[in-house]
Amino acid sequence: MKYSMSPVGAAMSGRAYLKLAPANAVASLNVVREQTEAPQIRATPGSIRTTTMSFATIHEHGDLLARYLRARRKIFIDRLHWNVAEADGMEFDQYDTPFCRWVILHEFGEVVAGVRLLPTTAQCGVYTYMLRDAQNGLLEGIPTDALFLPAPVDPLIWEASRFFISDAIPAARRGTVQRQLFQSMKLAAKENGAVSMIGIVPAVWSRWARRLDADATQIGAKFAIDGTWSQSVQFCVNGLPMKNG
Repeated sequence: MKYSMSPVGAAMSGRAYLKLAPANAVASLNVVREQTEAPQIRATPGSIRTTTMSFATIHEHGDLLARYLRARRKIFIDRLHWNVAEADGMEFDQYDTPFCRWVILHEFGEVVAGVRLLPTTAQCGVYTYMLRDAQNGLLEGIPTDALFLPAPVDPLIWEASRFFISDAIPAARRGTVQRQLFQSMKLAAKENGAVSMIGIVPAVWSRWARRLDADATQIGAKFAIDGTWSQSVQFCVNGLPMKNG
C-alpha cells in the first residue's frame, strides 16, 4: 500500500493530540452510502440509545458487543475492503482489549453507529495504540510520520478509531447520528479521565468539525493512501488546555 505526504508546513500550535482511526480508516468518518444495503432505519427522535461498554461490563448488555463487531464488519470489510481480522461475521483487531471502551449507538436492537476509544498508555505485547504503533513502524498501512511530534503516552490523552455510521441510517438522519456519536465519544473519554483525543480523519475534517462544534487542531501533515487524503487531528474533550507531547 503506497502513501504520499503533502507539502503542508503547518506547525503545532502548542497543543498536542486527539482522535484516532487507521489512516485508511478515514473514509469511515464520511462513508458513501451504497444502494444495495439493508432497509433504512427510521425512528422517532430520541430513540437512539448510547452504551459505553468495557470488558468488565460486557455481561450487562447481552449480545450487544457481538452485534457491534458485526456492524463493524459490514463497514470496514464488506464496504471498505480492509485486510483485517474477522471471525463468525465479526471484525476485530489487536486493539480490542480490556484497555478499550466501545461507544455504541443502537436503536430497536440494531447497531447504528460506534467508535472505539483507547488510552495512549495502553500496551499489549508489542502493541500500544494505532498512531504510536504506526510511528514505530509496526503498522503497514499508516506512514511513520503521520504525526508532527512523538506519539504521546499520557493518561489524559486517548485515541479514537473505528468511527462509523451504519449505511442503514438515511441521509436525513446522518447528521443527527454523527453529532450524537461525537458527543457520546467525548463524554466517554472525559469520564475515563481524558482531556483530549487523537486520531486520523479525512483531510476535509475542518468542514464537519465546524458542524459538530468540535475544538480540533491538526497534529500531522496530510498524507494519501490509495488516493484518499487523511490527516492526524486532536480534539479537545472538555475545554481544558491540551498537553504538549
